[in-house]
Amino acid sequence: MPVTLTTRVEDELAKLIDEVAKREGMDKSTVIRRFLLKAVRDWLVERSLEEYEEGKLTLWQAAARCGLSLWEMISEVRKRVVHVPYGLEDLKEDLKALG
Repeated sequence: MPVTLTTRVEDELAKLIDEVAKREGMDKSTVIRRFLLKAVRDWLVERSLEEYEEGKLTLWQAAARCGLSLWEMISEVRKRVVHVPYGLEDLKEDLKALG
């Protein structure tokens, strides 16, 4: 069930929202909902990738948390220049498994 949230915004932001609504042929509420959804998803991806870099999550876990496929998350890694937490010890373990 939808929940109503209220907030105050600066005049300039309100004008920009009005402009977007007119250009897109939408009402302001739809514009605001879409912007909020995009911002929350971006925030979630960013935080999940930070935890991935810190070694707290695997890439699979980060993708699942964000509701993305592994390939979509890999694309986000590339876009955001995330450093893969793969060190010398990881390499040694992988080499042992091969030999």
